[in-house]
Amino acid sequence: MYTRSHPMQHSFAITNPHAQTNLIIVMGVSGSGKTSVAKALADHYGYEFLDGDDFHSQESRDLMAQGIPLTDALRLPWVIRMRDYFRDADTRNQNSTLAFSGLKRVHRDELRKTGLKTIFIFLHSDKDTIQSRVNKRAGHFMAPSLVDSQFDSLEDPSHETDVYRIDVRGSLDQVIDQVIGVIDREVHQQPDALLA
Repeated sequence: MYTRSHPMQHSFAITNPHAQTNLIIVMGVSGSGKTSVAKALADHYGYEFLDGDDFHSQESRDLMAQGIPLTDALRLPWVIRMRDYFRDADTRNQNSTLAFSGLKRVHRDELRKTGLKTIFIFLHSDKDTIQSRVNKRAGHFMAPSLVDSQFDSLEDPSHETDVYRIDVRGSLDQVIDQVIGVIDREVHQQPDALLA
């Protein structure tokens, strides 16, 4: 298995490293910037972009719009829909990026079952920074009041071997550049990135 250490990371190992189809999952609480980063990665690499929010049922969307956190019973079918979609993506040889909250370990584990070469990019910051971002965001179905519940639900993935932590307190361009460096090195194994 291909492994690599980073000065601020655990020993890193991609899930399903010999698979031919790549899945880059950009995860974090609401407001961490995962959709913007996942879209930028899809544009940069020519991958398909998918937003985990699009896999939610209408019932779940309505609850979140009212500021009501989802139960595990509502979350699990959502994650299974994504898992099954990406299993099909493997047969189509479709590389993808996914913006996905990934708050629970059990949900991350479901997406590790797709058979795809998988890396999680965990966008993280302090609660005040995230709350400020969410308060400024317009047009999203999730109520700003849910930030606390997102942090409460988050099971820290930092010690999972296929998860790479990225602090998002810098500018969006800085975050994207940092993530591209990680993907080039860990997924595409480009020589220049390996020497960086």
